[in-house]
Amino acid sequence: MKDGYFIELTYLLASVLFVFGLKGLSNPKTARRGMNLAAAGMLAAIVGTLLHHEILSYELIIIGMIIGSLIGAAMSIWMPMTAMPQRTALSHAFGALAASLVGISEYYRHAVDLGETLPAYKMTALGFEVLFGSLTVTGSLIAFAKLQEMMRGTPFTYKGQNIINISLFALAAGIFIYLIFVPTASSLFYVMVGLSFLFGVLLVMPIGSADMPVVMSLMNSYAGLASAATGFAIGNNVLIIAGTLDGFSGFILSILMCRAMNRSITNVLFGAFGAPATDTGALIEGVMREVAPDDVAVQLAYARQVVFVPGYGMATAQAQHAVRELADVLEHRGVIVKYAIHPVAGRMPGHMNVLLAEANVPYSSLYEMEQINPEMNATDVAVVIGANDVVNPDARDNPKSPIAGMPIIEVDRAQSVVVLKRGKGKGFSGLENPLFYKTNTGMLYGDAKSSLTRLAQAVQQT
Repeated sequence: MKDGYFIELTYLLASVLFVFGLKGLSNPKTARRGMNLAAAGMLAAIVGTLLHHEILSYELIIIGMIIGSLIGAAMSIWMPMTAMPQRTALSHAFGALAASLVGISEYYRHAVDLGETLPAYKMTALGFEVLFGSLTVTGSLIAFAKLQEMMRGTPFTYKGQNIINISLFALAAGIFIYLIFVPTASSLFYVMVGLSFLFGVLLVMPIGSADMPVVMSLMNSYAGLASAATGFAIGNNVLIIAGTLDGFSGFILSILMCRAMNRSITNVLFGAFGAPATDTGALIEGVMREVAPDDVAVQLAYARQVVFVPGYGMATAQAQHAVRELADVLEHRGVIVKYAIHPVAGRMPGHMNVLLAEANVPYSSLYEMEQINPEMNATDVAVVIGANDVVNPDARDNPKSPIAGMPIIEVDRAQSVVVLKRGKGKGFSGLENPLFYKTNTGMLYGDAKSSLTRLAQAVQQT
């Protein structure tokens, strides 16, 4: 009995630490402390679990802990910050896989091995756990493959895909409901597992890499909800609390990401977004005006205020340190430097913040879209680093555009705009960007890291 009280006490402590950890992550100044609190909470949860009287083999648990610790250490130490989206996708896959395996083993132990008739509430928890856990595993792995460029990042689409996806999910959900009333139908249970794995693949395949911020937060939500269901299935309070926190915070973040991209949450849930866009904008007149690094350096050196707008191109070029180097040179000359952060710039929520933090960019220099847009008219030079859709004025000016209504960083209102791009491509969305043809815009082609380094050197010599 005393052991039971101690276990529940450790679970309560872990839950409190998870709550305060999540609260700490809401502010960059307290984020590190929040992470440490959450890690301490996980340690408390593990200690409580290891004291549970139902544990059959400590040897296997220790082996699992060693393997998991080695994998986690390798991912945290050697995986570069630019690969953080891929690491996050893998973490979602691992967490969801753990929940799914627990659900499958619990079902097998009770319904198959012992031949018990599972109560409706437990079968509901197990079914929900396995259904959402399984689709999260394969969905997260597909997201990882796209982000790692192991497969093409553009959407895989085919005729009738939405009907097939919805029908597949409806079939899996139908089996789930049937199992609640007939839990002994073990063959249908495994069919549901297989359908869930398949649905996870088909859910993410038609989504392009440019839409990964929503996918990442959505997979985070699914993994959390699966973990909460695991807690109900095995009677573990800390799993219920932690999974609910993770699930609903991820779901709220998904909604915020959808708003930032002007997308419907319904489209996200059914995988009906990310299809190749058709550019319905008016014919753009003019040409892209290429500029030389020396000319840009002069503009930057004598500017009063410069705003950097990072995008996924900065991540792929690993140019965050070069951005900071150029900013330091400009600030030494008395130039005001700010960074404009769009909520869906990159491939996961907060992607740009993470990369700039790695380069020791002060958080006070980072400005959200609502903060920086009013200052654009007073900005001398806006430097766009590998961003496309988040600065596309068609979202504001062209109601027929596929991204119409999407909030953007209004760099076109600056006195001068410099766009760093590898080439003349249209980006992941496939949409033409009128910004690139405006008279106050100059295109600086080449690798972003090399271009920024040359600009820093040229500014010093100006």
